Amino acid sequence: MEKLRIVFMGTPEFAVGILDTIYKNNYEIVGVITAADKPAGRGQKIKYSAVKEYALEHNLRLLQPTNLKDETFLEELRSLNANLQIVVAFRMLPEVVWKMPKFGTFNLHASLLPEYRGAAPINWAIINGETKTGVTTFFIDDKIDTGAMILSDETLIGENETAGELHDRLMVLGSGTVLKTLAQIEQGNVTTTIQPTNDDIKTAYKLNKDNCKIDFSKSGSEIHNLVRGLSPYPAAWCFIKDKDQEWNVKLYETSFEKEVHELETGRVLSTKKELKIAVKDGYLILHSLQFPGKKRMLTHELLNGITFTENAVAL
Repeated sequence: MEKLRIVFMGTPEFAVGILDTIYKNNYEIVGVITAADKPAGRGQKIKYSAVKEYALEHNLRLLQPTNLKDETFLEELRSLNANLQIVVAFRMLPEVVWKMPKFGTFNLHASLLPEYRGAAPINWAIINGETKTGVTTFFIDDKIDTGAMILSDETLIGENETAGELHDRLMVLGSGTVLKTLAQIEQGNVTTTIQPTNDDIKTAYKLNKDNCKIDFSKSGSEIHNLVRGLSPYPAAWCFIKDKDQEWNVKLYETSFEKEVHELETGRVLSTKKELKIAVKDGYLILHSLQFPGKKRMLTHELLNGITFTENAVAL
């Protein structure tokens, strides 16, 4: 049984959970590859990726290439003499990189492939109202998330579970799936399944300002799913207009109350403690939100400092 020499590639917090599991299970990690440092926030301070922070803390060999085809980087990668590469939430790899190690390169993806290939699988599973999801390991090929599947594990999605909560659970689930995948590779008994291809497969498109905006012509449950599927980041948003003021508001926590009413869609109703928006089949009740220039707050906290007229409307 050949000892595994692993190069790990990843960037965000989700990847750290997997890297930590590999490290704590005493696998040899010969290198960690993560995104280049970039300025972030108002002060444009240089921000390290979550994976870089972890690698520095644990004295792991770190590479931060800006170009994955650069010959200097490729030489450095070859010199690590890895026989396996693991990718978690990184970026598309050129063939020269994913074909390099003897045992190939596998990816952990936060969906039950072939469903939700792409950048935001956790978010879209919730936005689309799925009741289950999971994680899949697969060998990388020349397309995005299409390679031969190794293992998958599934979990149910809670009725009001947010993307943030599901993210944390899938990180734990995925850690176990990666360990099982490593055991198969070590023992030389990996079996793979080719991903089916059909037109009905759902895609996990990249999130942007447009697809995070609330469309109040949709049903209350669809809007509620959008809010929880984008909470806490990047957050669903809408405009609230009252008299001559208009605010760009982020919604983090809502619930839906099914009810027949005759109010126009988008009408904002408020008391001293409650804020809700009329939708076509009931009311979207707002529990936590953020107004421009303010921090995220509970609805009753917001209503201490702001009063809406009966003409207020969400757009």
